Amino acid sequence: MYRAYGIFEVMPDGSSVKRAAVTGLEFAKLSLEELSKRTSNECFAADRNTHQVVAQMNMPLAGRSIKRIFQIAYDEESRLQRAELLLGCGYGVISVLGNEAAKVLLSSIQHYDLFIVGHAAPEETRREMVLAQGEIPGSRNPCLESASSTSPQSRLQRETERSGELAADCRSTISGFP
Repeated sequence: MYRAYGIFEVMPDGSSVKRAAVTGLEFAKLSLEELSKRTSNECFAADRNTHQVVAQMNMPLAGRSIKRIFQIAYDEESRLQRAELLLGCGYGVISVLGNEAAKVLLSSIQHYDLFIVGHAAPEETRREMVLAQGEIPGSRNPCLESASSTSPQSRLQRETERSGELAADCRSTISGFP
């Protein structure tokens, strides 16, 4: 089943104008890329049902005050919970379900401060995204969530049983980035 997406342009006064409605992530990405070529304003695609932003274009790097996180989840509930938590902490979140959706969006180079690869898929599936993410110029090391991680350096890699820990770990991890 394909999801429906709205394609929006952010006007200079901060208002958002819906420019298109499409079905399927690939079409959302293509529509967004086309819109971003016709305007210098920020553009984004959002899921029609969840209203989560799944892709952005024409984001100004200079003056950008919020940190951007790209999360790859493998179940809908974790994706929504983690995105809500991170948005509530003031981060910009691009959230996708599965490796194929992530590959579609990551094929257009955008700047992200942190990548989170969820825990609910087999390790091989998750590692595939770590390798793919490493091929993106200027990208940061991804955070892999894992139930077995215990070192202080990899606290972010634990399952998100306690959502406050993920938020604190993200703040700590991101604060070290320029």
